[in-house]
Amino acid sequence: MANEIINFEHDFEAVIQIIENAKCRAMKAVNTELIEMYWQIGKYISEKTESAGWGKGVVKEFADFLQKKYPSTSGLSSQNIWRMKQFYETYRGNEKLSPLVREITWSNNLLIMAGCKTDEAREFYLKLCIANGYGKRELERQIDSMLFERTMISSAKHKELIAQTPAIGSLRDTYVLEFLDVPEDYKERDLRKSIIANLKQFILEFGKDFSFVGEEYKVQVGNSDFYIDLLFFNRALSCLVAVELKVGKFKPEHLGQLNFYLEALDRDVKKENENPSVGLILCASKDDAVVEYALSRSLSPAMVADYTLQLPDKKLLTAKLREITELISEDDDK
Repeated sequence: MANEIINFEHDFEAVIQIIENAKCRAMKAVNTELIEMYWQIGKYISEKTESAGWGKGVVKEFADFLQKKYPSTSGLSSQNIWRMKQFYETYRGNEKLSPLVREITWSNNLLIMAGCKTDEAREFYLKLCIANGYGKRELERQIDSMLFERTMISSAKHKELIAQTPAIGSLRDTYVLEFLDVPEDYKERDLRKSIIANLKQFILEFGKDFSFVGEEYKVQVGNSDFYIDLLFFNRALSCLVAVELKVGKFKPEHLGQLNFYLEALDRDVKKENENPSVGLILCASKDDAVVEYALSRSLSPAMVADYTLQLPDKKLLTAKLREITELISEDDDK
């Protein structure tokens, strides 16, 4: 019977691979269309600057017009439109490289344009990205370390670097998501999933007195359901600990939302012998990470001091949040 279960699991995994392959092909197709769109816009602007004398002022008006039509697509800013023009002018007429640029993300194309002065260097990094599925951070590291110059010394090392297994992660580019008009909360769900995937380590950062209760824990207020991203219980404090994850900069209203959840927990979930619940806000943006606590107004000064001693240090949590955010950026926010 055990062998049969293992065989079934193997069959199930084969179907998972079919699904993942389909997702990969779909992402590649979307990315190709996005780059083709940027190529065509770049060509249009290039021709207009030559034939009609378009300058930055006209392009700015053009960008404003596009942003009114597509308000959620920041990739159509005037700055990015000028980059599209540069992109087209860099590769037009180059039959060897122009097909390659459609196989990598726009963010990586921008890095290669900015960091490479020759077609040989561009070809190297284009093929490296295609072969390895490099994200923005990894490609930036390679360019900054002058990988092209160093590996050109050895053709064998060059081939070894280029010929590796491709990855899907690099295709989940910010520009691709905006092009598809993917809701902003996609990134927030991704952040939560990443923390859940590393949940054991995350709890260890909290300390041994924390136990995990649930993810997207439902609380009901009136006829409406609300979902707390993560819920823990702290044995030392004998209280529930609600964790909310936010993608973007910290806003005061985040604490208001969390206090709302704490009231619901204390009213409907907390046991009589337990202390008031405490909340934790984790805000992750591309520029910073912020950790804030929310404590019940009913807590006495002595209990506040006790909570402060028992709860994990903000600096420790901030460092952990930055670490997780960087991992996400490697795979998702190229």
